[in-house]
Amino acid sequence: MTAIPTDSVFPVDGQLLMVLPRAGASLNNPDVRLPLLRSDGDGYYLEMRVESDPQDAGEVAVTRRVPLEDLTQDEWEEVKQQYENLDFHALVDQGIGKGLEKISDRKIQRLFMALLTFLNPRQVGIVLYLYRLAAEQNNGPVVTFRSNDLLESLGYTRSKGGSFHAKVRSQLNRDLVALHRVELVLAKSLREGNKIGAEVIIKSILRIKSYKIENLSREFDLAKAADYTYELADSYTVSLEFFEGPSRTGDYVLFASDIDITQKLGSNAKNDYRTKLLVYLASRLKWDTPQDGQYLIISKQYLFKNLDLLGSNSSRNNQIFWRTVEELRQGGYILGAQELPGKKKTPSIQFQINPDKLKSGPAHG
Repeated sequence: MTAIPTDSVFPVDGQLLMVLPRAGASLNNPDVRLPLLRSDGDGYYLEMRVESDPQDAGEVAVTRRVPLEDLTQDEWEEVKQQYENLDFHALVDQGIGKGLEKISDRKIQRLFMALLTFLNPRQVGIVLYLYRLAAEQNNGPVVTFRSNDLLESLGYTRSKGGSFHAKVRSQLNRDLVALHRVELVLAKSLREGNKIGAEVIIKSILRIKSYKIENLSREFDLAKAADYTYELADSYTVSLEFFEGPSRTGDYVLFASDIDITQKLGSNAKNDYRTKLLVYLASRLKWDTPQDGQYLIISKQYLFKNLDLLGSNSSRNNQIFWRTVEELRQGGYILGAQELPGKKKTPSIQFQINPDKLKSGPAHG
């Protein structure tokens, strides 16, 4: 198979993209079930399930879970007690912070937070950054990066002393640990021809292999930092778990190397509709067969569901949606979009994707 040019584009594995929007579905998504505790012969788990949608093969079922490792029976009882303090109504009605208020154990609170906010647009930006580095470093799935380089790419600014604020440093370590610790349970071959695969696989988005601390006077524990403190290692080496070697399998989507993953100052990651729409379009490139290689027709209902535009204020939802479409048009990812009337009053949007910025690899199913 011909080599993929890495100067202007980089590949992201097709299987990962097929599952990414579902794996990151928010609590507001109607397919998402509330978190639960489960134990079996293999251990104890905190998990959330995203149910499939029978109307669309692309809306696959995924379970995301955090293994609760090395628990004694007493600790399991303590976790169950803390779980009882979870305010499900507040989670849904008032937000995650409110729903977790009554959980007094900080570690368990942060585990819930990692599971509930998993693969938010900031974490998706981190994943795309790491795939771009993988293409540059050409070391298979193994990627080494400096924390400060990633923080700069995310758009954070240094203080006058030259360092990054403790809050964003802490957030990055928690994001990396969440991508390492939260497992995805899904059907392996998401599609073979017209069939959905049945073999179940369990993968993390990435696994942290090692990390370095350059100031040896600092003590650093990866998990404790994610669960309790405000710390970050200076550099990390990770292995991308979904990395099948896109140039070998031919199953990939090419993204423009100049992709912008910066976070808007003072904005909540969940409001980054631009990243959500970009990744959802990339996912549909793998699920659907684009007409003439660049035209995608997607039901507005699914677009809004995957963008988290789920409130009853339809004019607000429309406004946000078309503003986001315009952002992607200005960024060059789409050349245009138009609304098509639906047979049963459910309109669809036809997107014209710019293949220079976003293009599906040849493997299909």
